[in-house]
Amino acid sequence: MLDSEALSTVTWPDGRSKSTRRAQAVLEAVVRLGGRAIVPAPILAELARTSARAAALSRVLRRFPVVATDRPIAECAAVLLETNDLDSRHAVDAFVAATAIGNGYSLVLTGDPDDLRRLTAGAPGVAVQPLP
Repeated sequence: MLDSEALSTVTWPDGRSKSTRRAQAVLEAVVRLGGRAIVPAPILAELARTSARAAALSRVLRRFPVVATDRPIAECAAVLLETNDLDSRHAVDAFVAATAIGNGYSLVLTGDPDDLRRLTAGAPGVAVQPLP
């Protein structure tokens, strides 16, 4: 599962950056192991703010399915925000965490490992992989 920074790194790669290389290596390993990389729908709200950005994302999202946010995911995100005493500035991270929790065994590729670890703490089968 990709958060905003991970998807951004894949969409607008800098071939020399550690983050780009890490993201590509993790995604290749996921595919090799029979998994699939997904993107929670709220990520698009953060990244597709202009038509040019939306077009670039659209090309990349051909490889990664976008997972819809439904009521149970939204309710789980709300509980995660409340439980961790976080405000709505962390809503997209909470949606990523709730999607990972609802998905079962998930690896979250993120540029924000502290918040994602906090939000997924104690969730069985959920691991957080930071970008450098």
